Amino acid sequence: MASKMTPVPTPETKPYWNGCAAGELRIQRCTDCGKPYFYPRPICPSCGSTSVEWFTASGKATLYSYVINHRPAPGFDEEAPYAIAVVQLAEGPRMMTNLVGVPNTPEALVLDMPLRVTFEQRGDVSLPVFTPEEA
Repeated sequence: MASKMTPVPTPETKPYWNGCAAGELRIQRCTDCGKPYFYPRPICPSCGSTSVEWFTASGKATLYSYVINHRPAPGFDEEAPYAIAVVQLAEGPRMMTNLVGVPNTPEALVLDMPLRVTFEQRGDVSLPVFTPEEA
């Protein structure tokens, strides 16, 4: 059985992964236009500035969109079906993630439901996943 894929941190993403290891969701913000963004990159996607900083996000989000995958990917055999979700962070950016602590059914996955970040260890990295806020 194949094992789950694990991300490989790069110099640009190292602060993000260090935050995850510390139990913090760190994202970037442009110091010129003030807009926060995700995924990590050295240039603001809104204004093109290279004046960016890392900050710790609140970890709160809402469910923006999802798909329930019924065909397991390699390494995910025991987890099908599972939800692949896009969450809207309270700070504004959206990110793709997985949902935990909730049944993977359309009845349970209500759009705009409040979520909070939690972290799941996978190999040498800690991945941010989201769970219902009341869980």
